[in-house]
Order: sequence, then structure tokens, then C-alpha cells
Amino acid sequence: MTIEKQNFAARAAATAGVAALALTLSLGAASAQDKIYTMKITLPTLNDPSYFFAKNYAAALEKDSGGRIKPEIYPASQLGAIPRQIEGTQFGAIQCAIIPPEFFVGVDERFELMAAPGLVDSMDHGQRLAADPAVRKLILGLGADKGLHGVALFMNAPSSVIAKAPIRHLADFKGKKIRVLASKFQTVPIERLGATPVAMTLGDVVPALQQGAIDGAVGGIVVFTPMHFNDAAKYVTETGQPAVFVAVEINKSWYQSLPEDLQKLIDDDAAAGQAAIGPLAGEIVGKARKGWTDTGGELISLPADEQADMMKTFLAADAEVAKAKPALDAAYQIVTDAAARTR
Repeated sequence: MTIEKQNFAARAAATAGVAALALTLSLGAASAQDKIYTMKITLPTLNDPSYFFAKNYAAALEKDSGGRIKPEIYPASQLGAIPRQIEGTQFGAIQCAIIPPEFFVGVDERFELMAAPGLVDSMDHGQRLAADPAVRKLILGLGADKGLHGVALFMNAPSSVIAKAPIRHLADFKGKKIRVLASKFQTVPIERLGATPVAMTLGDVVPALQQGAIDGAVGGIVVFTPMHFNDAAKYVTETGQPAVFVAVEINKSWYQSLPEDLQKLIDDDAAAGQAAIGPLAGEIVGKARKGWTDTGGELISLPADEQADMMKTFLAADAEVAKAKPALDAAYQIVTDAAARTR
């Protein structure tokens, strides 16, 4: 073969190689664009603000991604109890969890700050607090080293106290056994009211009330009404404390595996959903309150001066609990400063 022919053959081979590489890269890019990413969304509730956030978030992601993200919603703890849902999201079996942040305390104890009573005095205040940049940065960043990527935080509902006998004054708390979460941010404030806190899962509350194991329970009207807690007690004292917030957490490895444009959608659509949930959450709370009285239940408010005294008592107890641990105290100051700033 002549030198000219050899050179021509080499150039042809090189050209073919470049073309093949370009084709491979093109097919790879097309494949990445065509890939479907399943997104399992888990939450422990149904027909409350968290559930409607999940529905709206899923619809936005599927639409905005052109079908490349396929969300699947599993409400009412279909994927297991809350600890299992959190573990599944940390380790990748689940891609998204919509759960009150205090349940992530095993990931980082600072998650329980948002469940401290006395932080907010209304639904609107709670949404402003959740939207505060310092609070979002703190709470949504807590699980970053434990497999989580936080994308949204919002107030789900205020808490109330359901009881077998009416609680119309602060003095009525004395001597009563009240169900709370197993957090000092809830047990210590209840003790300051003269009651005995009893840590208990929500599913055990109705039988405990019926059997007299407890006299009352802290929870939300958006749970009491649809779950027929009026079978066990008809009196609900609307303390509004603590606020029930919800964190939206994404499995970090799955998030990082997505193309950059889909990562942006995950973040942006969650932020948009958080911004939009406030009025809907308020509407759902209003319907639950009406549903409670329509079925024979009674809604009670403390006298204004006693409500104010209760808030002071709760805030003093919260500060005492936080000071026991420097990291917790520093985070508590960020949240309480933001609560004052957004009030």
C-alpha cells in the first residue's frame, strides 16, 4: 500500500472513530433525556395539608419534567411506620418523605425545635416562620450528612388538646395525664401546667382515652376530625400549641443522580408548593373545626389572659430545655429570633 493510501485509510478510520464517538455521546444524551425516574412519596397522614402538598408537588413535577419524573404517593403510612419511612428515605428505598420534623430527631436532635410550643401564635405566623431564610437553611440542611436533602418546610396545623372532661382554664390541666410526643420540648411545658405528660403514639390515643389511661392528648384538629376521635372524647381546647410543621425530605443520593435540570425542578417545585400551601392549609383546618362541631364536639378557647400566661410558661420552659445542650441552644436562638422577626 502506498503512503498516500495509508494516510487516507488512517484519516478515514479517525473520521469514523470521531463519528462513532459523537453518535455514542448523542445516544447517551438522548438516553439520559428519555430516562424515567420513579419518585415514591411517603407520608403518615391522609386528606390533611401534607397530603394535598404531596398531590400538588407530584402533579407539578410530572408536568414540569415532561413525564421524566413519575411520582407515586403513599399516604397513611402505607410504606410503614414513621421510623421506617424515614429510614427508607435516608437509604434510598423511598425518594421523598413528608413528615413533621420532630420525627427526624434520630437523624439530628435539632429537628425537634419546630415542635417547641410557644413559637408561633397563628397559622399565618407559622407559614412566615417556615419561609424565613435562616430557618429554612437551618432545618432543611440538618440531614445533609445523613442521606437527606431538605426542600420544603411549612406549617400543617395548630395543635389542640382533646380531653374527656372540658379544659376551660389553665387550672383544669392540673393533675391530668396528657399525651405528648417523647420530646422535652413537649414534656417539660406540660409539666409546668401541673399535668403529667405521657409519651404515646397517635394510634394509641383513642383506646387510651376510652380506657382512662390518659385524660387528654395534644394533637391536631385535622387529625381528630377525620380519624373520629370524637368516639373517645368530645372536648377540644384550642391552645394552638405547639404548631405542627412538616418537612419535605428527598433521598440525597437519588437527588444527586438526577440530571441538573431535574434537580432544579425538585427544589423549585417544592419551594413553589411551600409558598402556595398556606391558604389551603388554613381552609383544611377550618373545615376540620366545622366537622368537629357538626358531629357534636365542642371547641374551647382559654381566656385571653390565660392564653398569654400559657405562652410565657411554654417559652420559658423551651429556653430551659434548649440551654442544656449548646448546639441545640444555638439552633433554638435562630428559630426564636426568626419567630420574633416574623410575628
